[in-house]
Amino acid sequence: MKKLVSLSLALILSLSLAACGGGGTAASPAPETQAPETPDAEAVELIVFAAASMTETLNQIAEQYKDAAPNVTLTFNFDSSGTLKTQIEEGADCDVFISAAQKQMNQIDASRDADGGNTDALDFVLQGTRINLVENKVTLVVPEGNPAGVSSFDDVAADKVSLIALGNSDVPVGQYSEEIFTYLGVWEQLNREQKITFGTNVKEVTSQVAEGAVDCGVVYGTDAYSAGLEVVAEAPADSHKPVVYPAAVLNRTKHEDEARAFLDYLQTDACSSVFESVGFSIPG
Repeated sequence: MKKLVSLSLALILSLSLAACGGGGTAASPAPETQAPETPDAEAVELIVFAAASMTETLNQIAEQYKDAAPNVTLTFNFDSSGTLKTQIEEGADCDVFISAAQKQMNQIDASRDADGGNTDALDFVLQGTRINLVENKVTLVVPEGNPAGVSSFDDVAADKVSLIALGNSDVPVGQYSEEIFTYLGVWEQLNREQKITFGTNVKEVTSQVAEGAVDCGVVYGTDAYSAGLEVVAEAPADSHKPVVYPAAVLNRTKHEDEARAFLDYLQTDACSSVFESVGFSIPG
């Protein structure tokens, strides 16, 4: 009986081994194929010096740019173009400069000689990167309700206006303002009658008007739009130079590829839509 049980167990074991082995070795499941990891692009900070009148639009574009270039952080320095130009001369870190007038860009561009505005033969612009980015308009704005009843640039010289806010001589909008009132033949009168209070950038002028501290002010159309100010007049035709904003990469940048890419992005349809939404126009 014991022999019969032993033979039965041996037979079962033999059959089990045959079923499992099948005469060969079972194949191991293939490991999952994984795509090789792509290292993240190096994090880069781009420092952009830009005219104060571009504050709202560039901050909006910076949010969009997070999707276009996730590795790039945009750090803005907004101020008058003259102040920014001086900071660049003094060695401030800056990768991209956007001025509210050609004058300040010319003053640091080696391709412009003294007659072109570069009287000190400064060399800060990376040649081949300079573009004309946007254009703007110069407008006359008034506080809410227009208490003085101002309706035109000619009114500024009249008795109804006691005080007007303008950018100073270092601010492009101030330079355009001087051109306009010189064209109208009243610049010396306004100074003689001490009717002018000067701001160090266009945002200061905008604030003085919004607060009702002056009877009127001269700002860009885009700043009037952003601040919700009432525009009573646009500058007379041919009364000032075209308001063109040049932009360029600076030759001291350590991130030339990223700086060039950002300038390219500023010229896309997505950015043009942002600029045009507040009143800028795109040069033809």
